[in-house]
Amino acid sequence: MAAAAQTDLPSRPGRRLLRRAAPWVLVLLCCIAVAVLAWRWTESAATDKLRLAGAQRLDSYAVSLENLLSKYDFLPGTLELNKDVIALLQRPDDEALRADVNAYLEQVNRLSRSTTIYIVNLQGLTQASSNWRQPDSFVGDNVAFRPYVRDALRRTPGGFYGVGTTRGEPGYFFAHGIYHNGRMLGVATVKVNIETLENGWVQGADKVMLTDAHGVVFLSSVQDWKYRTLAPLSAEVLQELEVSRQYFSHALLPLGMRALRKLDNGATIVATPAPADHARMLSQTRSLAPRKWQFVYLSDLAPAEASARNAFLFTLLSEALLLMLVLYGRQRRRLGRQRQRARVDLQRAYDHLETMVAERTASLQQMTHNLSEENVVRRQAEQKLRQAQSELVQAGKMAVLGQMSAGITHELNQPLTALRTMSDNARVLIERGRLDEAKDNLTTISELVGRMGALTGQLRQFARKSDASLRPVPVAAAITAALFLVERRVEQERVNFRMSMLSQDVYALCDSNRLEQVLVNLFTNALDAMAGCEVRQLAVSVTRSFNKAMIAVSDTGPGIPASVRGHLFEPFFTTKPQGQGLGLGLAISEQIIREFGGQLLAESTTAGGARFIIELPIAQQETA
Repeated sequence: MAAAAQTDLPSRPGRRLLRRAAPWVLVLLCCIAVAVLAWRWTESAATDKLRLAGAQRLDSYAVSLENLLSKYDFLPGTLELNKDVIALLQRPDDEALRADVNAYLEQVNRLSRSTTIYIVNLQGLTQASSNWRQPDSFVGDNVAFRPYVRDALRRTPGGFYGVGTTRGEPGYFFAHGIYHNGRMLGVATVKVNIETLENGWVQGADKVMLTDAHGVVFLSSVQDWKYRTLAPLSAEVLQELEVSRQYFSHALLPLGMRALRKLDNGATIVATPAPADHARMLSQTRSLAPRKWQFVYLSDLAPAEASARNAFLFTLLSEALLLMLVLYGRQRRRLGRQRQRARVDLQRAYDHLETMVAERTASLQQMTHNLSEENVVRRQAEQKLRQAQSELVQAGKMAVLGQMSAGITHELNQPLTALRTMSDNARVLIERGRLDEAKDNLTTISELVGRMGALTGQLRQFARKSDASLRPVPVAAAITAALFLVERRVEQERVNFRMSMLSQDVYALCDSNRLEQVLVNLFTNALDAMAGCEVRQLAVSVTRSFNKAMIAVSDTGPGIPASVRGHLFEPFFTTKPQGQGLGLGLAISEQIIREFGGQLLAESTTAGGARFIIELPIAQQETA
């Protein structure tokens, strides 16, 4: 027993030391855990910040790329409007015609700042090219193996990025079929250099890549990564690329990028072939669905890792300082006064919080009141805008009536003169007892009065304001009423009027009075355009296209120049001499047709002259 007691005595100081040290060991472990959490949280926040910045840059790069490509998307389809291009595809052996088309493509290429423009026949042979002066001209090359040519020959507009087989110059190819009278004659191709986009991409630590559907990098801020692959390509894909010669002589070796960890937000931590200090990067992607391309943005994680380390050290230092403060407080026995001050500070903060809540509530109430007043002012402004638009339409009618005033005066003066003469004759015949002849005179007077009434009635109907409701309107009746107002001018200027309509029962959903205003404006513009022409013919045709009524007004005037076509429907734009037009007719007409749910189009005819097409929805009762 004594021996056992002697062995227990030395262990009591060790147990007391252990009991005293246990809380501090627990505190130390908690501090380390908090520092690790700070590390993780700071790293996650910094990574999220990098991801947000990367997503914004990806959106910016995607918009820039789409804007660049959309500027040239329409260009191949416009080449079929050139009659020499159509003629060359019909007569490929005409070398003089080929020279004219080469010069035309060279000019278009220079103005549009594209790389190359060329014309291909149905067999894939290049007939004309903008680089015809160069030693390595495309003229005579067979490009039938290219996917964009095959797509265009299948009547599908083609788009394709690839490396040129002649010069090895990369670019994006637009292809569109060339048609004449509904029959395909060939393919128009425009090549655009998009390599310039790389100049605006970030340099330094962050990297940007643009890959195709197979994962081949064809644009990158790192030049050594171009024409490398994100992953090894299968044999089938390599065979397909070999047939299409998309990347021509490039080996397409794997880039060697490894995925380390996937994040919850869709991003990935990857290891790149860069040096060790920049090896770990945040990878984000953005798909360009129509072309099956994909942007890859690599953000350098070194700043995020440095921030996490700094947060870890700062947390440890803060915890150490806190422990020192606790020890200092215990040593000085000021814990009671500290608690009292804490309660006072808490009460003061609570009182201040109530004051801030009251001030914020008052501010929100004032903001709500201001928004209500602003909403009322906006509705009043919208009402005034609609009223001003209605007045502008009415002013357009009055302007048309003013232009027709001379013809209207002539139409009324003739019946008035006849009425005065025949009434005087009737009085004399009655005095002489020649009642039968007087009766004939009175009958003629009645017919003249009826004719004047029809004319003034039509003018009054045209001049009245229209309501905003839409109803079925017979198109033939609207054309007849509009022609009645310009009939005198058509006769005086010896204009040949032609009208073609397959069916008389075409009804459009619109307002008859405003439709007549548009037609009168188009008739008047056509007559003005043919003032100095030898052949004067005004033609109107009415057709149906699915659920649309198509009214075409054509003339044999000088046509619409390309420089004017883009400004036709702008207010106050006119090609007439000063004092003969305000430039509001077409702008008002286009607005009226758009309010009907249709559209007003303008084009030059192949035989010369201009054609304006009114597209209106077929009335519901007509489609039924």
